[in-house]
Formats: sequence, C-alpha cells, structure tokens
Amino acid sequence: MTDVHPDDLVLIAMMKDPRDLEIARVLGWYRIPVQTAPKMLRVDWIAFYLPRIFGDEKWSIRYLAPVKGYELVKRRELLQDETDHLRANEPYFKIQLGPLVQLSRPIPSRRWRRFTFLYTTGDRLLTAREIKDLRVPASKTHDRLWRMMREREASSGSI
Repeated sequence: MTDVHPDDLVLIAMMKDPRDLEIARVLGWYRIPVQTAPKMLRVDWIAFYLPRIFGDEKWSIRYLAPVKGYELVKRRELLQDETDHLRANEPYFKIQLGPLVQLSRPIPSRRWRRFTFLYTTGDRLLTAREIKDLRVPASKTHDRLWRMMREREASSGSI
C-alpha cells in the first residue's frame, strides 16, 4: 500500500475541494492558511479527509502523501488565477508533497465529522476501520504521539 511506518507522524487534513485534490496529485502541494494552521507541520505524512463535495467519496480518507517540506507564501503566489481573491495577500503554508497514494481500503466516517486537523500515528492509520479509530486516546500511544511532536518541534524550533 504505502511506506507508512507505525511510528510515523500523520496529519489528517480537510481537503475542501476536488480542485485542491487535483493540485496535490498533479502539482505536489497542499495549502494551509497560516491563520488556521495546526500547531506543527513537521509530519511524515498528510492524509486527506474528503467532505460532502466529493460525492460518493464523501466523509472518508482515501488519499495520503509524504510531506517533503513546507514554505511560507502569499495565496496569490499559489493560485495565480485568483490574484483578486479576498485573501490573495494572506500568508499560507505551501506543503510540498511526494506522490499522492490511494489507500487500499478507505477509512470512512459513519457520520459527518467536523474537524480541520487531527494528528495520528502510522500504526493507527494503517489499522483504522473508521475515522474515529484515528483518534489517539489517553494512553501510552497518546504519550508517544505527543513525545514525537515535541521532539520534532524542538529539533526545528518552529512549525
């Protein structure tokens, strides 16, 4: 399926529009407004939760990509056909991605979920039967997840 390892740090992110999925697939990047960005972007993988706009694929995670890095850019630099957009001058993180991978088994949500970002581990991603299984409960796994995040934050000094 993928090269996801049990100890990999995975960020689950909302893929708001099919156009954004095509950008991730063809151009190899995903954008996150700085204003709403998660606490840390130093992750191994980003997996995409698909909302209602994705029709038959709605409310599921079907795609992920390795994270190669990120940079800070203005929205107008990312979407040059939208230079007059209301948020054209706002800062965004441009997350550079490796090849988009389709999961061999989608991870559905039994009901609509409202979230923007969620951290999980590679082992939870690989074994999840539904989205609620990605949540890391208070346990040794939870402690491991936060330790991994603190170590990455300390090694980089920032997001």
